[in-house]
Amino acid sequence: MPILTRLREVLEANKVPYVVHSHPTAYTAQEIAALQHVKGRELAKVVMVKAGDDLCMLVLPSDRRVDFGRLKAVLGAADARLAQEAEFRDLFPGCEVGAMPPFGNLYGLTVWADRALEKDEAIVFNAGTHTLTARLAFRDWVALVKPTMAEFTVHL
Repeated sequence: MPILTRLREVLEANKVPYVVHSHPTAYTAQEIAALQHVKGRELAKVVMVKAGDDLCMLVLPSDRRVDFGRLKAVLGAADARLAQEAEFRDLFPGCEVGAMPPFGNLYGLTVWADRALEKDEAIVFNAGTHTLTARLAFRDWVALVKPTMAEFTVHL
């Protein structure tokens, strides 16, 4: 099942208003933000990391990057690194690699979200392909995903 179908089912079952937008193929968060006419801080990106043996989904504004020193402290991990594509691609069937939506809870993943996301009322994110984004209220996303909120990024 394509991830967008699953997302729609979850959002509609929970009566969460959302909008899906299409755009020309784009692979970077900066390209997507420009095509969607949103500020970099409004577009959330997913970063997959390995902390010890655990695979975690991080969600952060696209105008920020992970500070691995802060992240290790937040996670209480001795080591944390970017996950390799081979370590996570099979976890997201029906989803293009690099276009995973920030709904790791649907896949049994721990989701950590940077507090910088709290500055905006809405969250915009890849909806499973490199040509679709979805927008919904940030508070609705938090209610559905239940991420652990922490500070682990720095501005680009």
